[in-house]
Amino acid sequence: MHKLALTTLAALLMILSIGSVDAQTALETLRARAAASDIKAQLDLAHRLRDGKGVAKDDAEALRWAHMAADAGSPDAMDFVGFAYLRGAVVKRNPAIAFGYFKAAANESAQAAFNLGQCYYGAQGTEQDCAKALEWWKKAAEMGHGRAAACAAMAYHSGEGVGRDAAQARRLAEHAAELNNPSGMVLLGEMHFLAGETDAAIANWTKASKLHPTGITGHPSQPSDNASAQQAADLLRLMAYRLRKSEPGKFAFVQMPHIQQGYNNCGSTACAIFARFQGSEIGGWDFKRLCPSPLGTGTDWGHLLEASKKIGQKWKLITFTPDDAGFDQATAMLKSELDAGRPVVVDFKYIGPQYPGGSAGHTLNVCGYIAAENLYILCNPAVATPGIQLITADDMKNFWRSDHYGQLSKGVLSRPAFVIDNR
Repeated sequence: MHKLALTTLAALLMILSIGSVDAQTALETLRARAAASDIKAQLDLAHRLRDGKGVAKDDAEALRWAHMAADAGSPDAMDFVGFAYLRGAVVKRNPAIAFGYFKAAANESAQAAFNLGQCYYGAQGTEQDCAKALEWWKKAAEMGHGRAAACAAMAYHSGEGVGRDAAQARRLAEHAAELNNPSGMVLLGEMHFLAGETDAAIANWTKASKLHPTGITGHPSQPSDNASAQQAADLLRLMAYRLRKSEPGKFAFVQMPHIQQGYNNCGSTACAIFARFQGSEIGGWDFKRLCPSPLGTGTDWGHLLEASKKIGQKWKLITFTPDDAGFDQATAMLKSELDAGRPVVVDFKYIGPQYPGGSAGHTLNVCGYIAAENLYILCNPAVATPGIQLITADDMKNFWRSDHYGQLSKGVLSRPAFVIDNR
């Protein structure tokens, strides 16, 4: 038995060794083809280097190969390079250069057409033009880009940057679902849920939840498709809660009129959702226009607070210390507000090498909690409508903190929140 095990182990090691040699040979062949000006090989190598697939991850080297393919006329490589300039993680962020690459490639690359729509929608490297954004998203959808169809559907559903159109929203959400896009399935499921068609909602959310790995809860800054799959799992878990009345001290859920944000417009969009909950019809872009900073840039929380006064709403900023005692006080406040049927706006800070500058901030709403499971419910403008996500108390403690929310922070780390001022 012992000899058999050793023989089996030796055979397995030999197979792994052969596989490793084959993979290395294939990589060397790919490099040789790329060096010989094979455009497809250059782009394939760029993707491998970017993703660390079979080779050490190297974003700078990936961009070098993508540049070669883009210069040779590859539309998908142009999109690759454009996105690097839009994000600013490898090269200095330059939305105008990104826009140029996307525009050059958009007629032939579905991803470039989607990203061009993102630029028009979020005023990245160009003047904002929501009508053009929707045109390009629809074109990308016709080319098979499911997320583009979902983004257009969400804009029509909430009336963000375009007039509300339930029929258009439904058609586009159905098309996104047909293209196997989890964001589209999340939205389509929500449409069914709000219409009382629970079986259809369950079917859409179940399918979406199986498209990517899910957990007990997800990370609030997951990639879009992963976040939507997790959202679908969260929505399935929350169905029973959403169909019954809140029980103070046990659970609360406050339905909010979600708006899916444009590029870099989380603060104004989260506040527009908060304002719509209180009866306003304002959208995220219109809320942003009440602030002095340009479209497509971050927004100081002091300016957001001033904007709330301009639309006749009374909010106040409250902060808590970033330690455990501060978190206990902050969550006691959260539960008190939610038990009274009032959501709360909070600011998160994410830290990691994946973010340009090492960190990123994000504004979103807290709209519920489940005490027995130590979970909170978010209404997040960065994810698919209805924006609902579950988050653990431990993750809330880790992410709900900020020193970036503006001049009001004075550079001091705290747990900031906007609440309705009932005085």
